[in-house]
Amino acid sequence: MNMLHKLAGLALALALALPTGAGAQKTDTLHGEVLEVLNVDSYTYLRLKTGNGEAWAAVTTAAVAKGARVSIANAVPMDQFESKALKRRFERVYFGQIAGAGPKVAAAGTPPAGQGGLQHGMPGAMHKPGSAGTAAVATAPVPRASGADARTVAEVVQGKARLKDTTVAIRARVVKVNNGIMGKNWLHLQDGSGQASDGSHDIVVTSKDTAAVGDIVTARGTVRTDVTVGPGYAWAVLVENASVGK
Repeated sequence: MNMLHKLAGLALALALALPTGAGAQKTDTLHGEVLEVLNVDSYTYLRLKTGNGEAWAAVTTAAVAKGARVSIANAVPMDQFESKALKRRFERVYFGQIAGAGPKVAAAGTPPAGQGGLQHGMPGAMHKPGSAGTAAVATAPVPRASGADARTVAEVVQGKARLKDTTVAIRARVVKVNNGIMGKNWLHLQDGSGQASDGSHDIVVTSKDTAAVGDIVTARGTVRTDVTVGPGYAWAVLVENASVGK
């Protein structure tokens, strides 16, 4: 991914991670009919017919059909954006996420609604557990990993103080993926343990490896607590530099 796309992805991630209310970055929501679809590495560009005319939007790679009606949430405008992959400059393009996906719109790798309970459409960008936008999937229980370092998601989240700086192995289902942000891939994992009400059902894993939404994987990495990497980027706990495999 070229540097402009990385910067755009970072802007998108920041916008999605910031809390709503005072001090939050103002974003727009675009609604419209898809007139054109252009796919490049990690992004899908959509030319939309909106109530205010045509507009371009870019979302994390998604299977979107021409003619579908979509809403782009948390849309961050970027003016004079040049896509080297497309060899064109956009006067303005909105980086955001697809919201309220209909039958013609689905995130790449996401099973249709009713298969495995995965119905959340486009993955958001690097939310801390329990924050707005974090997946709250009714994940069927996943058998725990093998070995002395095996832990469930809830055990890591709830036992973060004791497990800090230790290696853990988590076997869980991938419910969100954000690739190539800050040189890492960011995966949300859930295994059926924990509660959505306190965020103990979901954990973020960073890795050079990646996986598709819906995959059941084993992630082995180091538990870090109170991680802050910039404005709006704060996690009480995550698993860092993990190896991820099926």
